[in-house]
Amino acid sequence: MNRTDVVAALCLPAAARVDRRVPKTLLVEHGAPTAADRRQVNEGIEHIQWVAALKPTTIGVAAFRDDAREYLEIAVIRVALREDARTQRLVELLHRAIPYPVFAVTEQGESVALSVAHKRWSQAEAQKTVLDGEPVTVAAPHEREPYAGAFAAALALGGQPQASLHALYQGWLDTLLALQAARVSGVFRILPDADRRAARRDALAECERLDVEIARLRAAAKKEKQMARQVAINQELKRAEAARAVALARL
Repeated sequence: MNRTDVVAALCLPAAARVDRRVPKTLLVEHGAPTAADRRQVNEGIEHIQWVAALKPTTIGVAAFRDDAREYLEIAVIRVALREDARTQRLVELLHRAIPYPVFAVTEQGESVALSVAHKRWSQAEAQKTVLDGEPVTVAAPHEREPYAGAFAAALALGGQPQASLHALYQGWLDTLLALQAARVSGVFRILPDADRRAARRDALAECERLDVEIARLRAAAKKEKQMARQVAINQELKRAEAARAVALARL
């Protein structure tokens, strides 16, 4: 999927479309706390486009308010990054700078990624929002991936929960996590139960951690010369592989 495919898959209504450029100064002034971050914004971003504003008056989905957050609007933003840009940091700065939850489509050369990040009220500053956890970012699937079609269909705005903007945004987050899970398990599915979706996110993190540990242990086993130590490492490896199998089953 390229960025045009992604935006088309969202099935955004005409009433919600904005389609105008956003100055990089938005990130410089509101999302870049250090000189290094400001330099990254100026040197790493080609341009920013505000694609759509999703709010009660444009999509007919109610705003959301509770003690932790207020969702009056979801911003769909497209960002073109230069080849040498620090993508992960710039995506985080984008989500920090805009006071609304953002569905971000970033393009860097031939690569396209999608990211979302919940927001909440800051506990330190009144009326200021902060990220509620790390952004969830996934690379858009290639045509050859077996679940590319299912993922594209699952992105449609009308297919997300409609109870509130928070529920809608959570639906997109769950869709991105479903793609992450499919790349590990080989099966793309949207889980209907909130507890299972939360367990999936934990299992994905566990699989990622264990993949690193398994790679480390395999490398250590190849280098180790002492037989007793090789046996100990292989036992650790088997335990890590068994734990990964358990985590995989939770996806």
